[in-house]
Amino acid sequence: MSLDAVKALTFDVFGTVVDWRGSIAREAESVLAPKGYALDWAAFADAWRARYQPAMQEIRSGARPFAKLDILHRENLDATLPEFGVSGLTEAELEHLNRAWHRLTPWPDAPEGLRRLKQKYIIATQSNGNVALMVNMAKAGGLPWDVILGAEVCGAYKPMPQAYLRAAELLDLPPEQCMMTAAHNDDLKAAARTGFRTAFVARPTEKGPNQTIDLVADPSIDIAASSFIELADKLGCP
Repeated sequence: MSLDAVKALTFDVFGTVVDWRGSIAREAESVLAPKGYALDWAAFADAWRARYQPAMQEIRSGARPFAKLDILHRENLDATLPEFGVSGLTEAELEHLNRAWHRLTPWPDAPEGLRRLKQKYIIATQSNGNVALMVNMAKAGGLPWDVILGAEVCGAYKPMPQAYLRAAELLDLPPEQCMMTAAHNDDLKAAARTGFRTAFVARPTEKGPNQTIDLVADPSIDIAASSFIELADKLGCP
């Protein structure tokens, strides 16, 4: 089927739309440096993020009931802080730091690119982030979503098939009229297995200056771009 049939673009958010690593490093420094800590802030961000997939896998495997990402992030934060010798934070400070994920900074091309894509397509989050997290991030970063979809709405964490299929169902579209958009080939290949079309947007520094994966699109991906601006150009968006 031609890409002309696509009516909705669903987006991975962490890493694809926003710079989680740089944002979390800055937020951690803003909270912890005034308390006398001098950490490798990027390493702290990486360590916190490293617990993300294992935490979700417990839910995917059925070992744990569904829990929204804010809860998982807080559990992961509580486990990460002692690794870096951090202690003594108040509950308010812990909650503020945990909600740093609600305030992640968009990549520079994201707000304009999304506005252009929105002129032609429904644009929706398809993130593992929960609804409040996505809404707050959108308000803070000027992200013009039509609808917030994702793990909490669909009841499944990517790359489980239900995460994609339920999103298409909620949009009242067959999967082939939806295009998953992400900087991660594994996410896109999982979406493609459910019938979604796929768009790769490169974020070669998402994981830092020495990133070695997801630098280029897998050959199976339908369309590839270096930014949301280029994606809008390729899809004929005004």
